[in-house]
Amino acid sequence: MICNREPAPLRETRDAIKEDAAAVTHLFRTTFAATYAYFAKLHTPEEDLAHFQKVLQSNHTVVVEKDGEIAGFCAFTPGWVNYLYVLPKYQGSGIGSRLLHQAKSENAELQLWTFQQNQKARNFYERHGFKPVEETDGAGNEEKQPDVRYVWKRILVETKT
Repeated sequence: MICNREPAPLRETRDAIKEDAAAVTHLFRTTFAATYAYFAKLHTPEEDLAHFQKVLQSNHTVVVEKDGEIAGFCAFTPGWVNYLYVLPKYQGSGIGSRLLHQAKSENAELQLWTFQQNQKARNFYERHGFKPVEETDGAGNEEKQPDVRYVWKRILVETKT
């Protein structure tokens, strides 16, 4: 069988560098606005840039590039996924799974928060083995939106010798 389609451009996964802060900030703002269009805008672009400059310094942040742009990023610290965002046009293409796999490969257990109403994110995390363990009314987050904490634990498989 002959395939006449060109192969899709390769996705490169790499550690973020400080020069990625503007692209990561743009990706976050674009994705957050598309997902939560009715949430109040809490920060200016400059405030978000300053925040993500700090995130890149204090988290292990991995990015996936596709077609010459940062298509997704995951920022994590030991035991926590702090950010996982994929541009809307690339969602469903495996980028989020690839990023989450990187965080899981470096941790035996992970926790994260997402908003209760984000069923797409909840389904994604549950497909990847995360279990909901706590729901809140949102009083503790700056968006004041109900959220849910998820936990994932690596399952150790015993081998017989």
